[in-house]
Amino acid sequence: MTTRIVLADDQASIRMGFRSILEAQPDLKIVGEADNGVAALRAAHSLKPDVLLADIRMPEMDGLELTREIARSMPSVRVVVVTTFDLDEYVHTALREGACGFLLKRSRSAVLVEAVRAAASGDSMISPEITTRLLSRFRRERRTVRQVSEPLTSREEEVARLVAEGLTNSEIGAELFISVGTVKTHLARLQKKLGVQNRVGIAAWAWESGMMAQA
Repeated sequence: MTTRIVLADDQASIRMGFRSILEAQPDLKIVGEADNGVAALRAAHSLKPDVLLADIRMPEMDGLELTREIARSMPSVRVVVVTTFDLDEYVHTALREGACGFLLKRSRSAVLVEAVRAAASGDSMISPEITTRLLSRFRRERRTVRQVSEPLTSREEEVARLVAEGLTNSEIGAELFISVGTVKTHLARLQKKLGVQNRVGIAAWAWESGMMAQA
């Protein structure tokens, strides 16, 4: 099944780069582009893509407002926010407004591809660099370790540790010699057991529990 994507960024060179990366994959197709938020909203309504890649800073309507409008009027379109600006406020706002991914433009090509695939399948992906920085703040705050609803299996603990190290699903699969589908199954179980919404929550638990100090 092909995932249909709209690219929204005011820089043509960025859109060209993303198109080159994504259309190299047989299951991904760019069906439209927009150079501002209003045009992106129109494109989403007319083209009905599976995924919208949206820059935060765009003319006429920024990516955060665009995310909010898409979540309100077209919840079937999954928004992945992509930005140069690595600010906690942007991350929190984007996810709160309904984005299912948050990436830095300097992220590796493999992370971009995986984020789009994750969004299309209903999952979420956050740049490993952002995850690592957020975790450093969690450690400074010394939060109470979240209690698990039931014990983790040894494999689930391995997956949690690798998520905390910033590995993508594909990299975790290669490390553990399991399929990406199996990795996703473990992530879903981890989210349920830990009571978290995404891989940042899994990674935070791994650090807070002391697991990473033992790695």
